[in-house]
Amino acid sequence: MKTVVQRVSRALVRVDGEEVGSIGRGLLILAAFKQNDNDDVLRWMAKKISTLRIFDDPDGKMNLELNNVDGELLVVSQFTLYGDCRKGKRPSFVESAPADVAEERYGRFVDILREETSCNVKTGVFKAHMKVTLENDGPVTVVIEKESE
Repeated sequence: MKTVVQRVSRALVRVDGEEVGSIGRGLLILAAFKQNDNDDVLRWMAKKISTLRIFDDPDGKMNLELNNVDGELLVVSQFTLYGDCRKGKRPSFVESAPADVAEERYGRFVDILREETSCNVKTGVFKAHMKVTLENDGPVTVVIEKESE
């Protein structure tokens, strides 16, 4: 599993011009899944993200977690994170989980995030063409990857 986590002041996602999810201060998570990602990987990632100390404390140091700042989450599935561009001119997505597997993992990941945090969790629409708008705060962006064991 691979995620791109962005600290945001606000973020929203639209499908066909209609807003389907929006948050204020919090984290935008772009998430990609592999075929063999299991519940342990999903739980590890949810715990890692929910406890990342990437919000500023009163001294301006990144010492606070999502729950410390009453932050929100917007989770968007993005299989293209596993796009391999080393050969040719078109990315290869062979590492990405097939759509049916990825959709199940995505739903499960969102459920686990809701269990792990007390914050508001919003989502995009799986397999839809989405327009994501964000105001990256910092900017702060981290990439986190966890392989199945």
